[in-house]
Amino acid sequence: MLKSNSYYLIPMKNILILCTGNSCRSQIAHGYFANFGKQNLKVYSAGVETHGVNTKAIATMADDGIDISDHTSNHVDEYLHIAFDYILTVCDKAQENCPHIPSQTALRIHHNFTDPSKLVSKNEEEIKAAFAATRDEIKEFAHAFVEQHQIGV
Repeated sequence: MLKSNSYYLIPMKNILILCTGNSCRSQIAHGYFANFGKQNLKVYSAGVETHGVNTKAIATMADDGIDISDHTSNHVDEYLHIAFDYILTVCDKAQENCPHIPSQTALRIHHNFTDPSKLVSKNEEEIKAAFAATRDEIKEFAHAFVEQHQIGV
């Protein structure tokens, strides 16, 4: 599918963002890639397991003006029929356990982001700060990626 971008046509790109449970880091990345990729990037996120979308991930994205409250936690097997241009694993476990995805031409990228849901703390401020730090790291990565590959922004 081709999308118009002012002066020329840009082919729509597909990206799969893969994490262990598709609950936090992949959901945050999904929000930013969709935001920065605009209409030129179709974003899918999935897990090698499904844990549901983390409510703290939803809250930290809302703090930055992006609503991911309608996202769902999906299993990677749901997307094996899609031809991806990019496959991004956002945690080491997903990279190690990623099934074969038949997108032969996909550019595979790995970046292990800190998992804020693993923080052992009863202090809500520390937990909120951990989610914000991971969110900001993912935001910077997604923005740079989309610019580098001239997808949106």
